[in-house]
Amino acid sequence: MKFDVHPDIAKAKTIHTDFYLSSAHFEEGKEKIFASTWQFIGDTDQVKEVGWTTPVNLLEEHLNEPIVITRDENKTIHCLSNVCTHRGNILVERACKLNDIRCRYHGRRFKLDGTFHSMPEFKEVENFPTSDDHLKHLPLHQMGKWLFTSLSNKSNPQHFFADMQNRIGWMPLEQFHFRPDLSKDYQVDAHWALYCENYLEGFHIPFIHAGLNSIIDYGNYTTELYRYSNLQLALAKEGDITFDLPPSSVDYGKQVAAYYFWVFPNMMFNFYPWGLSINIIRPLSINKTRVSFLSYVWDENKLRQGAGANLDEVEKEDEEVVHQVQKGIRSRFYQHGRYSVKREMGTHHFHRLLAEFMQ
Repeated sequence: MKFDVHPDIAKAKTIHTDFYLSSAHFEEGKEKIFASTWQFIGDTDQVKEVGWTTPVNLLEEHLNEPIVITRDENKTIHCLSNVCTHRGNILVERACKLNDIRCRYHGRRFKLDGTFHSMPEFKEVENFPTSDDHLKHLPLHQMGKWLFTSLSNKSNPQHFFADMQNRIGWMPLEQFHFRPDLSKDYQVDAHWALYCENYLEGFHIPFIHAGLNSIIDYGNYTTELYRYSNLQLALAKEGDITFDLPPSSVDYGKQVAAYYFWVFPNMMFNFYPWGLSINIIRPLSINKTRVSFLSYVWDENKLRQGAGANLDEVEKEDEEVVHQVQKGIRSRFYQHGRYSVKREMGTHHFHRLLAEFMQ
């Protein structure tokens, strides 16, 4: 099927339900959508010192690409393939500090920048080593302390992250610290895209999130669209906690309760006065998704206040409605819907990108 979503939201229909229901489209999306875009892989604290190496299974249970983050003797951070170029063995099995990377299968060694270093019993091999014997370098993008990579060299990270970086660049991002005790994984029994499109509109807030609706000013809730990302700007009602914005911020003078940034296809960056909740959407199967809430705290004194006060409650409310939509899209009587021109620009934008990448 050729997916097509009209560029004019007033004329457009939502993406065809085949996108959510076809196993073939789900598999096709691995390469067309996820392998060709940027993915979150961790933060600089995981490679804080020279010699630190941290293995990552990129989008575990979906892309399943083994990579490793390293910091070499020049303090440069690298993102490398974690597969030995000799016989395909996994090189780094757990986070550790190393002088070089040594394959425990046959002893091949690599420098921390991925360059081939040595190999026993290979003196007789002709035309060895070549560039194919180095570890594959993956592109690396850093925003604050957070690290991202892509399996493709074709995607410019500025098209995905620059608008967010420009908007919240005044925040001391290096001071944000990871809090595993405030972080949590959720399993959602629905297609990954249904979870994303629910996030991408505030239209449902008065109907689904009574607690959140009591805090934010729904009448002035806005969505701003960029090339591969967008922002939902939530203003607070009078008296609720807000950001202390500097004069350099374009939002100076506004009572901002939260910045909800989404980066295509599956990353959400929710900035609150207390810090940041990164939500990573990980497809498991055509109707199962893991959602990771990763909490980075900036101001402990503002925890459990304002729009980011009770993320667990809001998540469970979202899950409930997304589960119902997963059931509904299987109906033989539903294939398309229409968009609210005022409230569903984010979902329309998402569907347009899905159609673009699936072509």
